[in-house]
Amino acid sequence: MELFDVYPLFNINIVKGKGCHVWDENNTEYLDLYGGHAVISIGHAHPHYVEAISNQVAQLGFYSNSVINKLQQQLAERLGKACGYEDYSLFLINSGAEANENALKLASFHNGRTRVVSFSKAFHGRTSLAVEATNNPKIIAPVNANSHVTFLELNDIEGAKAELEKGDVCAVIIEGIQGVGGIRIPKPAFLKALRELCDQTGTVLILDEIQSGYGRSGKFFAHQHAGIRPDMITVAKGIANGFPMGGVLISPKFKPVYGQLGTTFGGNHLACSAALAVLDVMESEHLVDNAAKVGQHLIDELKKIDGIKEVRGEGLMIGIEFDQPVQELRKRLIYEQHVFTGASGTNVIRLLPPLCLSMEESDEFLKRFKSLLA
Repeated sequence: MELFDVYPLFNINIVKGKGCHVWDENNTEYLDLYGGHAVISIGHAHPHYVEAISNQVAQLGFYSNSVINKLQQQLAERLGKACGYEDYSLFLINSGAEANENALKLASFHNGRTRVVSFSKAFHGRTSLAVEATNNPKIIAPVNANSHVTFLELNDIEGAKAELEKGDVCAVIIEGIQGVGGIRIPKPAFLKALRELCDQTGTVLILDEIQSGYGRSGKFFAHQHAGIRPDMITVAKGIANGFPMGGVLISPKFKPVYGQLGTTFGGNHLACSAALAVLDVMESEHLVDNAAKVGQHLIDELKKIDGIKEVRGEGLMIGIEFDQPVQELRKRLIYEQHVFTGASGTNVIRLLPPLCLSMEESDEFLKRFKSLLA
């Protein structure tokens, strides 16, 4: 049997990681400014993380959600305190797409509606309704194209007002910062107005913080820059530093019903141990503050470089836009300068490093990056 060939791959086999660095099978070292799609939050192979999941799997890796799991309770309490949503509830699953599926399902249970508002360039996952709410027709199969979703331009409050006042919109789903869409940031005034519109029309506001959350923006959640409180917040990626996990933070306005939502693997003992270790490290090493400080330094320095069209972002979620395609530049960064970065669309380099990126490592990246633009 061969692998189902759906990924265009760089010809590199990564076998080891430490902090913000990874090594291939030939022992070549790379600076990681991508963190495996923003998944590596506390750094590769952090010793506290390794110890926590090693100890847990040696004791119990999994049992079902038909029994008490005190690790889930600990995680809910710790996460609530860390992000400022202590009065919300937590539902644990396995991925970002699954988090968005459950949030949209719960919204529809809540108000009985079926239409969803999403935004141009949005990415919310690759399953069922999550992919239908993703603004990329190439990855939406005919079976997923069910006319549930209306797409609006980001920051178009008049368009949102016109749609929500029709009274049939179940939920608005929006990323705290668009990741795949090119590091595009909803304006604070837009998010505040959207919150008010949702309140006025009985519409559920879902903040997809799967890529932009968990400290990446310099606040625990990117929407906190706008000072709003959504009805639900979806998380994944950085929550467990590479262990598959996702979650939905749910407002007290939603009342749980037995059997309404469910999962086999979600919130298992090993995943919870990984997520608790992530919170330990984020707090002890002040990684949210570090993301804000180092990210601002990177943004400020990148804006000084000639040849760049625009630099966008918050914290360690940064987009570098050029007037020309960046595919060749990204390849040269990997093969010549040994730096991993991401891309958004054709013209945007995307930086999503571990939140422990140091000033020295950011300066090393800038040095290598500028060498290819000279």
